[in-house]
Amino acid sequence: MGIETKLGDMGVVTTKLEDLVNWSRTNAMWPMLFGLACCAIEMMAAQASNYDMSRFGMELMRASPRQSDLMIVAGRLSKKMGPVIRRLYDQMPEPKWVIAMGDCASCGGVFNNYAIFQGVDEVLPVDVYVAGCPPRPEALIHGVMTLYEKVNSETFKGYAEKYKQVK
Repeated sequence: MGIETKLGDMGVVTTKLEDLVNWSRTNAMWPMLFGLACCAIEMMAAQASNYDMSRFGMELMRASPRQSDLMIVAGRLSKKMGPVIRRLYDQMPEPKWVIAMGDCASCGGVFNNYAIFQGVDEVLPVDVYVAGCPPRPEALIHGVMTLYEKVNSETFKGYAEKYKQVK
């Protein structure tokens, strides 16, 4: 006479704990904005009403690393900003992911000189690269969806191995 009468003949819903955890991680990602150049405008456009990244669980871009689990690096990374972005990445709680947005963040772009890192992956472990100069908001949303697929396919054992290597 309790919950059985309320549910009727719906049956029992079962799932693996990994699937539930990965589903919750993908549907509640909070990105940290790190706009360094013109790609940041396209990142802001992806958050605006035309593209609305809120439908993916990203209600707002955080400026605090302690409330974020996804860092979107948009633009060129100078040698002077390298230690700053690494410190912010280290302050983010586990698990955390990084998207390199744009050619400058992916491979240095047209800035092949001593002052610019030739890719954010020299400083941070990058999970998804979004190509373009600057990439359109649709490309960033595609990058987020690619990251979702990656997160959904991860296992608890994979997380443990990943964090052993990081520390």
